[in-house]
Amino acid sequence: RMTNRLADTLSPYLRAHADNPVDWYPWGPEAFAEAQRRDVPLLISIGYSTCHWCHVMARESFADPDTAALINRDFVAVKVDREEHPDVDGAYMAAASAFTQNLGWPLTVFATPRGRTFYAGTYWPPEPRQPMPAFRDVLAAVHEAWTVRRMQAEEAAEAVTAALTRAGASTPTDLPDAASLAAAADIIAQREDTLFGGFGGAPKFPVATTLSLLQTPLVRREAPDAAASADRALAAMSVSALRDADGGFFRYATQRDWTVPHYERMLTDNAQLLLVAVDAGDESTARGIASFLVDTLRREGGGFGAAQDSESWIDGQRSEGGYYLRPVPERLGLEPPAVDGKVITGWNGLAIAALARAGARFGEPSWITKADDAAAYVLRVNRDTAGALVRASLDGIASEAVATASDVALLADGLFALAVATGDPRWAVEGRGLLDLVLAGVLSDPLLAEHGIAVAPDQTDGDLPSDAAAVAAASLTAWRLGAGDRYREAAAVRVREHATQ
Repeated sequence: RMTNRLADTLSPYLRAHADNPVDWYPWGPEAFAEAQRRDVPLLISIGYSTCHWCHVMARESFADPDTAALINRDFVAVKVDREEHPDVDGAYMAAASAFTQNLGWPLTVFATPRGRTFYAGTYWPPEPRQPMPAFRDVLAAVHEAWTVRRMQAEEAAEAVTAALTRAGASTPTDLPDAASLAAAADIIAQREDTLFGGFGGAPKFPVATTLSLLQTPLVRREAPDAAASADRALAAMSVSALRDADGGFFRYATQRDWTVPHYERMLTDNAQLLLVAVDAGDESTARGIASFLVDTLRREGGGFGAAQDSESWIDGQRSEGGYYLRPVPERLGLEPPAVDGKVITGWNGLAIAALARAGARFGEPSWITKADDAAAYVLRVNRDTAGALVRASLDGIASEAVATASDVALLADGLFALAVATGDPRWAVEGRGLLDLVLAGVLSDPLLAEHGIAVAPDQTDGDLPSDAAAVAAASLTAWRLGAGDRYREAAAVRVREHATQ
């Protein structure tokens, strides 16, 4: 029997919690109204369907009747899929940074009935495990703080909101010149792991956005040693345990030498690494990634799913990574890890661009066809009743979550790449129309704006290009394709507003 409101939601992550004894609400006005009616805090739990520690906390705490009873008594519980609501995740992740340096998922936020954060953390175990307290002890402490020291909790929430609002204000700077960009590339290259490749120590991520920066023509010309470090990183990762036998890359490695991966596999990582392989001229790696995208993540109709899980069933038990550790012939008799079938607009834009460029570079027209299919699918399905793009769809049903600025810009850039690969100008026209929508206004979650919840400024490239970077890149592409000088100026404006001195 379903015990909460998640069974009919679009998100596979939320559906997986539909039979929890926790009285979950999806992200929406109903949860806020209930918290205000009861005058209790919101417990906002944010994760995604292929997140291993999200699964662990769900099994240990959210499926436990005693823990659920505490949550239901003292809080209004909200479950959020960060892949469906990236603005919500970004806002609460920024607020959580005021309380912990160990940021990640599951993200567990305690907020006032208006949604303002007054305490946050990530995973908490069911029993004390130094240095972590038990989750039930955290629940009790937060409840006590709200009922006994409520004024301090609300003051903390308002202070965090004010600090984030100030942080969101940007001061335009000059455009960086070639010398400053080369110097930045050299600084990144100084962190190269000369023994195992890549940058920094464990845990070790591919950080495709960084590799892409180092591969730009300017960096190859002005800082060739830095550019070479990106090529070496790709070469090292391609022959390491970070890459599965079928050619797809895992999320990250827990060890410096790229071993012991975190086994989930993201569309974002693999699409961007395909672009990195194209720019490096690495056809073998490109072919492996393209095969993974087409054979594993591609959904019926042509869109690409968000990710493949780290866990699967083996011999009646959940196993993290067990499927991938088997030789390929032995996998044939096993059920593969599930694919999160959400077709996310911006992420598909990355895949469209990658397959279009890779297909043109390496003479694979079938990849261009798959990019064409994905573009047509997203443009047809990922729309609301008014025709505006939405964040995602699942099984042909569009989400109610709004598309972000980067969603629209990344899709536009993918359509530009498809126009170049196919010679079909309609893709360029469609892409320019989407880009114009982004340049005309700000896209954000309406509930955050309604409740005055500070939206984190998306100014930093992480596992994905920031909103500003995505819009600037798409604008520059439009200018290069002859759309007009106003697009070059639009790119310059974004860079001036978000560059740091």
